[in-house]
Amino acid sequence: MSDKPSVLFVCVHNAGRSQMAAGWLRHLAGDTVEVRSAGSAPADTVNPAAVEAMREVGIDITGQTPKLLEYATAESSDVIVTMGCGDACPVFPGKRYEDWKLEDPAGKGVESVRPIRDEIRTRVEKLLGELRTAA
Repeated sequence: MSDKPSVLFVCVHNAGRSQMAAGWLRHLAGDTVEVRSAGSAPADTVNPAAVEAMREVGIDITGQTPKLLEYATAESSDVIVTMGCGDACPVFPGKRYEDWKLEDPAGKGVESVRPIRDEIRTRVEKLLGELRTAA
């Protein structure tokens, strides 16, 4: 891992869970971690309920756009986190992989997305602590 580790959050549509995780990590880590997110079948826009849930905690993800998962992005990432959505990622030796089993926020209102947001925060805080310890 380099001085500035890179973390890639992957979910099929890159519109909910992976965007919230990326938002939390950018917020908590500042510029100490390179934050990436992508999906195998990206949606057109970020889930509005995810945007609202993150806005409630002072994190703005409105400027984010779902992105297609590219081989080079995965290959150059130190940590790859799939979001329990069955997305397949290429496997590279020496990478750290995690799969976070999380409920899908698609089609849910902000009330249902809040617990998902909070669970993602807990996992991101743990991951960030581990990255800092490793550095």
